[in-house]
Amino acid sequence: MGSKSGRKGIASVALILATACGESAVDPIIDLPTGPVPPSPAMQVRGTGTVSERFTAEVWVHGNFAYTSTWGFRSAPGNAVKIWNVAGGGAPVLVDSVIVANASTLGDIQVSDDGSLLVVATEGGPGSIVLYDLADPVKPTLITRYATARTSPGVHTAEVQRVNGRLYAFLSIDPPARLVIVDITDPAEPVEVFTAPMGDPFLHDVFVRDGILFTALWDAGMSIWDIGGAGNGSVSNPRFISNIRTRGGQAHNIWWYHSPGGEKRYAFIGEEGPGSVGSSASGDIHVIDVSNLAAPREVGFYRVSGAGAHNFSMDEARGILYAAFYNGGVRALDVRGNLSSCSPAERSVVAGCDLRVMRREVANGLQGGGPVFVWGVQFLNGRVYASDMLNGLAVLDPFIPSN
Repeated sequence: MGSKSGRKGIASVALILATACGESAVDPIIDLPTGPVPPSPAMQVRGTGTVSERFTAEVWVHGNFAYTSTWGFRSAPGNAVKIWNVAGGGAPVLVDSVIVANASTLGDIQVSDDGSLLVVATEGGPGSIVLYDLADPVKPTLITRYATARTSPGVHTAEVQRVNGRLYAFLSIDPPARLVIVDITDPAEPVEVFTAPMGDPFLHDVFVRDGILFTALWDAGMSIWDIGGAGNGSVSNPRFISNIRTRGGQAHNIWWYHSPGGEKRYAFIGEEGPGSVGSSASGDIHVIDVSNLAAPREVGFYRVSGAGAHNFSMDEARGILYAAFYNGGVRALDVRGNLSSCSPAERSVVAGCDLRVMRREVANGLQGGGPVFVWGVQFLNGRVYASDMLNGLAVLDPFIPSN
């Protein structure tokens, strides 16, 4: 599923996630380290804004407001954007909803870095991005809907990033999979600047930072491209740098970590394995050493038994990775320091260092209080926001390291 989001366009929660997001064989890890690992402490829940008629999908918070998208079909279709006031720091307060016309399911939702623009990806009816003006953050005003033959059959994810002063939307298109990059600097007149087929069978998501583009290509792994940060590449002419096929395939989402000390050594890849919407999931977090962008290496992993990774966010100042783990709630991992150096008892010969056995899980959220299915997570302004498909939008206290 999606940045930030899930393989959408499925009307029944009985369909397995493998159908929703694609299916491939998962390489078993037969030599996982064993031994007791004490449970991590629970993150305090400040409150939940309940959504019961639709499945909640992605979350994006900007300033005092949070925006959540909806997915699939529950008792109503996933065509609504929910707008929440989160200024109080407790339970989100629903202040309005926007129905996206001619859409059966939404996915990614993102506010531009300057807070002026809301971008919503749609799948079906047809695939598009819908751009709204946020002069009034509670009342988004439609600017335009961008849809072409190359955004069909659906825009699965839409990553909005500024590169060299211009604002772009990086669109992952449903099979036949391809990347479409659209210049939305003038949101009233979006302009396509690049498109190319990629992904096996999906291009699921992208991550853009420092003029480098990372693409999550499902069973084709992760590719790294220069779009202006490492040579002569550009947004309109990305230059291929390297590729790594991650163990197990199903490369779903990516975060490239920049530590407070200036290191840019690790990228984290979420693997979305088979599961059942609302009840079960699978898939690890893969740790990739990208200190040499031309030669990435898989060096470690993190697994939650019986649950699966989805989208990430980070408190980079403290070195804490927050991961949505569907029915496994939210997991907080301390990723400071060297993640590729571990004792023999903490190492899998197949997959590298096991972050769970290394006790890198430092907190968990939304466990023990009833079923959850956490799609997205965002750390911002001293809070962790989690979009739960079954229950709505939760606000949690973050984990604060003692050292």
